Amino acid sequence: MAEKKVSLPAKLINGGVAGLVGVTCVFPIDLAKTRLQNQQGARVYSGMLDCLAKTIKMEGYFGMYRGAAVNLTLVTPEKAIKLAANDVFRQKLSKDGKLPLWGEILAGCGAGTCQVVVTTPMEMLKIQLQDAGRLAAQRTVAASASTAGPTPSLVASQAAQPSTNAPPRRSATRITLELLQTRGLRGLYKGAGATLMRDVPFSMIYFPLFANLNAVGRTEDRHSNPQERAPFLQSFVAGCMAGSVAAVAVTPLDVIKTRLQTLQKGEGEDSYRGIIDCAQRILKREGPSAFLKGATCRALVIAPLFGIAQGVYFLGVGESVLGMLG
Repeated sequence: MAEKKVSLPAKLINGGVAGLVGVTCVFPIDLAKTRLQNQQGARVYSGMLDCLAKTIKMEGYFGMYRGAAVNLTLVTPEKAIKLAANDVFRQKLSKDGKLPLWGEILAGCGAGTCQVVVTTPMEMLKIQLQDAGRLAAQRTVAASASTAGPTPSLVASQAAQPSTNAPPRRSATRITLELLQTRGLRGLYKGAGATLMRDVPFSMIYFPLFANLNAVGRTEDRHSNPQERAPFLQSFVAGCMAGSVAAVAVTPLDVIKTRLQTLQKGEGEDSYRGIIDCAQRILKREGPSAFLKGATCRALVIAPLFGIAQGVYFLGVGESVLGMLG
């Protein structure tokens, strides 16, 4: 079967559409992940479901989508760059239609490096918006603790203090302007090193694993664009499996990145001077298990996100769009 060549514009459209659909589906889980990872002292949330339930109770249904506008705006170029860059690197590193394992890993490394230019400011803004509700809930619990005894209830404090529950509304635009005014462009790229440390290993794990899972059951030409040759269901499942494995594997790096990029801290929560300082403080204060905070949420976010991405690639949405425009 001849390999179907996909143009770069089509790859960009495929990646963008996949990102938009995926983020819309899984954003509430990503919000829970951010809030769970940022918990240091007072436990406002006991887990993902508890976090989502309390978020709806305190902030309403759309509270689960705080920061989604940033993601929906920037995820198109981010996912487009990631998927298209991986394809370009794979084509450049292939010899006679074959791509060895080291080539797959190197292509993933290149893709992860390229996407950081968009990922870092996107995550920076998204995290501030997502974590605002946790900080408001923490203040509510603290206020309740000072007046209602040693075991405050978030739900009870909500009933008692309805006027203090709503988190302060700060838009992504306002946060961007404040960062640019106070810290310059560097402010938007705070945590870029940690983002690179997370995204490069993720891509090095994800893309080779996906390529090999997607080639299971087919012996010919296993390493030449397998996402264009496998059945749709196999492509989707391979994307989900590879995404979840890679997501869990780099969760410790994601925890460090989230902590470093969170500008506003709750009472008694640590601020960090850098990656090493952050890792040392987390280990000392919270123990090794803290590095896996939000691991389940990450797997539940990334698996469908990349499954959808590979499904969109398989269906050739980009080619169809270009065909209609042409």
